[in-house]
Amino acid sequence: MFKDKYFFAFLFLFLFSSSSKAISAAEAYAKLPGISQMAISPDASLIAYRMHENGQDTLVVRKQSDLSVVGGVRVNSIDPNGIYFVNNNIVIMIGVRNIKMGGYFGRHEASNAYAFNIRKNKVYPLLTRGFGIYDGQTQLGNIVGVSPDRKHVFMTAYQDELIYSLYKVSLDKQKKPKRFRMGTKDTIDFFMNEKGMVIARERYDNEEDLHIIESRVKNKWVEIYRETTARRTKAFSGVTSDYKSLMFFSYNNNRKAYFKMSLTDGSIEGPIFSREDKDVESVILSMNRVVHGVRYSGFTPAYEFFDKKLNARMRGIHKAFPNNYVSVSDFADDWSNILLYIDGIDSSGDYYLYREGNLAYISSQRPHLSRAPVNPVVEYNFQTRDGYTIPTLLTYPYSKKRNNLPAIMMPHGGPESYDTKRFDYMAQYFASQGYLVIQPQFRGSTGFGLAHTLAGRGQWGKRMQDDLTDALTILISEGKVDKSRTCIVGASYGGYAALAGATFTPDLYKCAVSINGVSDVERMLKQEKYDFGEDHWVVSYWQDVIANGEIEEEFLKNISPINFVEKVQVSVLLIHGTRDKIVPFRQSKYFVDEMEDADKEVEFVELKKGNHHLSSAENRMKAMKAIDKFLKQHIH
Repeated sequence: MFKDKYFFAFLFLFLFSSSSKAISAAEAYAKLPGISQMAISPDASLIAYRMHENGQDTLVVRKQSDLSVVGGVRVNSIDPNGIYFVNNNIVIMIGVRNIKMGGYFGRHEASNAYAFNIRKNKVYPLLTRGFGIYDGQTQLGNIVGVSPDRKHVFMTAYQDELIYSLYKVSLDKQKKPKRFRMGTKDTIDFFMNEKGMVIARERYDNEEDLHIIESRVKNKWVEIYRETTARRTKAFSGVTSDYKSLMFFSYNNNRKAYFKMSLTDGSIEGPIFSREDKDVESVILSMNRVVHGVRYSGFTPAYEFFDKKLNARMRGIHKAFPNNYVSVSDFADDWSNILLYIDGIDSSGDYYLYREGNLAYISSQRPHLSRAPVNPVVEYNFQTRDGYTIPTLLTYPYSKKRNNLPAIMMPHGGPESYDTKRFDYMAQYFASQGYLVIQPQFRGSTGFGLAHTLAGRGQWGKRMQDDLTDALTILISEGKVDKSRTCIVGASYGGYAALAGATFTPDLYKCAVSINGVSDVERMLKQEKYDFGEDHWVVSYWQDVIANGEIEEEFLKNISPINFVEKVQVSVLLIHGTRDKIVPFRQSKYFVDEMEDADKEVEFVELKKGNHHLSSAENRMKAMKAIDKFLKQHIH
């Protein structure tokens, strides 16, 4: 594969690694990416990225022309998980922090948007709780549009406890925001045109289960769509390039597709983007939320654009990287320059720039792993005990031997999500240690059609768990797996599946590892009702996913691993962040208490200040070292 390394000599930043002391494989794979979240300016003259090194996070901005650094600032306190340019001088960062809020109980995950002024080399928040807006909100940072002169952004926030409104926010410096358009107590989104005018508003009433779209006509709101539904069946995400229609996700013949709704009369056209073999997974938007195209789901993604030239361009790019996962990371305003992120069989993560028909290598995301072979990931299908086909990924150790291997069953989280052929640092670590990593896309997973997702409803601890059991049993029968050396490792829902594996199939695995996992489903649902309220769509969603809408106390008890610890016959490792706001820390703590009371073999690793995603470098390293030690004790 051709790599033109003239473009950015980023690797000099990491020369320290050649002289530093040797680190273990667990430490190497646990390290956060050195360079990530790369973005390109509207005129393609600048590139920005997050650099993580020696515990420090830095936002770096460079010129394309001469490689010179034009700006940089420490961003540890922001911990950005999204970076993009709004104009050629302002870089926006979206960060999430776990904070205490004066006057409010407990800790909260608070998101916010920050602006980095390159010329002034200064960072400031765009909206601040209590500064012209309600002080009790945590979800700040949503940008709806940009003013025509690109000196302001339009952001949503609560003006008081009930009213969700749109604000005009200065990009030059921190100023008290001006309310631009007032919302209602059930407003959830706004849509704008290129002139900086609001053209539509989306509303959803949780108590009435009412979903409404209103169009702005002659300075008045006109309702163009209404549906009574416990959960929204249409997900509106952007506007067409003529600003005459909204674009939304919905289902078409068992596949998630993309449709158009007229802002004149609410008439629906489409599907505009759809495939019989893939779901529309995400949408590619401009800063004003103009839809350029979509990305389809699957083990490797595919793209489709309104512009036929872009479709041809992407086909050419895919041909240049036939064995890799190709993602559009960012693009210039006119699409003359496209930032690409490549990983997969040939790469642990690299950035490339498409420009004038050429592909230029920019940087490795993980320079400390750039010379390590990527363990091969292959697709595999099997038939379950009831004749259901489960698509699966198998990651083999980088060797010719593919039989009688120790194995890690690694179910994904969600559970309504799915694995891909992207570089998975944990799966790659396991494979580097000689394990076959098994990732079944069990029923209930997304990405393989609505029927596959719905087949998991009400099947926690049942057929969803059977799918994992059948995958391992079949691979053992085929001689690929050594049945005496198997472990189940998972995070979030995958952590639930790991605990279910230890309790419901105690003879199958030799050990189990749960990372931020659910152990008590009944307690989980009670917490969701407390957090959101009985009438909220989130509660309705979980009731359907977990129990297919039929919530009975006995059913929830019977699928909760915490009630069956007496069946556990193997050692169990639990890892949990103390500030996990998605699956509370006590879900693991109580399971450990029950295991200790039953005199079962259990280890518990508390990740201080840890969140749900192991995003802290320190906590990820601690978790991986604990897993490494645990596996070597029990199945290596």
